[in-house]
Amino acid sequence: MHTRNPGRTVRRAFEEGEGDVTEAATRTVIGERSHRPSVSVVIPVRDDGDRLARCLAALAGQTRRPDEIVVVDNLSSDDTARVAASAGARVVPCRELGIPAASSTGYDAATGDLLLRLDADCLPSPEWVERVLDAFADGPHVDAITGGARFLDGPPSLRVPLAAVYLAAYAALTVPALGHVPLFGSNFAMTREAWRSVSATVHRHDAEVHDDLDLAFHLGEHHTIRYRRGLSMGMSMRPFESASSFAHRAARGFHTVTVHWPRDFPPWRWLRRLVGAPARGRRTSSVAASDGRGPP
Repeated sequence: MHTRNPGRTVRRAFEEGEGDVTEAATRTVIGERSHRPSVSVVIPVRDDGDRLARCLAALAGQTRRPDEIVVVDNLSSDDTARVAASAGARVVPCRELGIPAASSTGYDAATGDLLLRLDADCLPSPEWVERVLDAFADGPHVDAITGGARFLDGPPSLRVPLAAVYLAAYAALTVPALGHVPLFGSNFAMTREAWRSVSATVHRHDAEVHDDLDLAFHLGEHHTIRYRRGLSMGMSMRPFESASSFAHRAARGFHTVTVHWPRDFPPWRWLRRLVGAPARGRRTSSVAASDGRGPP
């Protein structure tokens, strides 16, 4: 059966002057239920009920509401599970401590064609889900999208520049190790098919890895990751409130890189990517399938 490619259809509407991407997507993709990618938002959380409530309220106000919200309760002792359930989220327990285990549990449980990830202390803009969908529509061969951030707390005059410095430093340190764009754990999305291809190999049982960087190592081997300008996320400065907290994050980052050595030592990883670029067209079956859903 021939299936239309949503990204190509939307771009053609642009080229032919048929209106903006939202109108084109509504007419050619969203309006045809069988071709509409379903969206799951995954939020791993432990003992953060108050911030989770704000995050879920922001998701409820999206211009394109997600089809499901999966809140992974990582052994919380507060009212996290109650907050999530009362907001209509699907609560999935994870009894293994650590963000890698919790986030992987959420991706495994999610049913959407696209898996969107953010943290409980994040506040997405009202257009976040819609902009993620636009990003995938604009790049039919892209398997994962990541965006930037802005701080919600701390000195008001420093929130934007500090976030810019933080993300620039993150990219400067990780791009050489990866050979491509990293994923930013508070603001990214991937296809369910891409997740399934690496779910058995990510370091989900190592609580000391940064799950987003680890996932980027595995996805980047055979999939395409792109940074999307304008896809920003409000986030807390909590991880940087103390020198010890920042030092711990840095140590975890170094561990995440070296745990992939020697196979992914930069020269060898770069060489593999040069001789064998990430596969193309992997997304078609999950996002543009005739029944609108990925493989069972």
